[in-house]
Amino acid sequence: MNTSDNHPINLPVKGKLTLIYALSLVIAILMTIASVVGIRYRTLIYPIDELVRTFVSNDVVNLFIGLPILLGSMALTRRGKLIGLLCWTGALFFVFYNYTAYVFAMPLNWAFPLHLALMTLSAYTLIGLVAGMDGKAVQQRLSSAVPEKFAGGVLAGLGILFFLRVISVMVSALTGGDFPTEAEFAVNIADFLTTPTWIIGGLLLWRRKVFGYVTGLGLLFQGSMLFIALIVFLLLQPVLTSTPFALADVLVIFVMGMICFIPLRSLFAG
Repeated sequence: MNTSDNHPINLPVKGKLTLIYALSLVIAILMTIASVVGIRYRTLIYPIDELVRTFVSNDVVNLFIGLPILLGSMALTRRGKLIGLLCWTGALFFVFYNYTAYVFAMPLNWAFPLHLALMTLSAYTLIGLVAGMDGKAVQQRLSSAVPEKFAGGVLAGLGILFFLRVISVMVSALTGGDFPTEAEFAVNIADFLTTPTWIIGGLLLWRRKVFGYVTGLGLLFQGSMLFIALIVFLLLQPVLTSTPFALADVLVIFVMGMICFIPLRSLFAG
């Protein structure tokens, strides 16, 4: 097996992945620093109770879910696994989504540049990774092995659902309803920026387009990990903060997560 280009020769990529690996390792290091500092110095990093309730639990999630899926997908890619390459995009998108919320919620303290760096680095690395894939080769390897219409429909449907929810919140706030808190506003911004990619990726996968194959699995993986992360987040909140346990929210998210996970499992099996 030839690994002179920093990837096994059988992976559908156009060139070297050296820079992508390096940037991903930098992201992993910065995530570790941001998460540990946020947990250890919570009152310094998060000056108001709302931010503590929202982001301390999320720091734990990033450390024990976001970091392993990023490093794990990189390791699988090094071993020549296509599933690792495609999930790598989802792991980077997971990082981008999470730290977008931090950037829009956090005050301009010393941790803000760290969160901004994670948001921008993950976006840049994600674009570079996707651009470096041989889309037609990915399509050829997946076209007879994955349920395109089912997976694409689930992805697009969930994207539309969350996008409409964001629009509803914004319209309600602009028409005199309750304006969301800083943390809620930040999460809605993250949803607004990312859910269109679910819709586009899902529709392209449904139509069996090259870009749909390149991004569809990664987006489903990101969505599944976000649902798992949100459940863990809700379980941790009562332990780490004074927030009461929200059983109904956990059950709803579990059901939605299963809807996302079913086609992802089919894609893994393929």
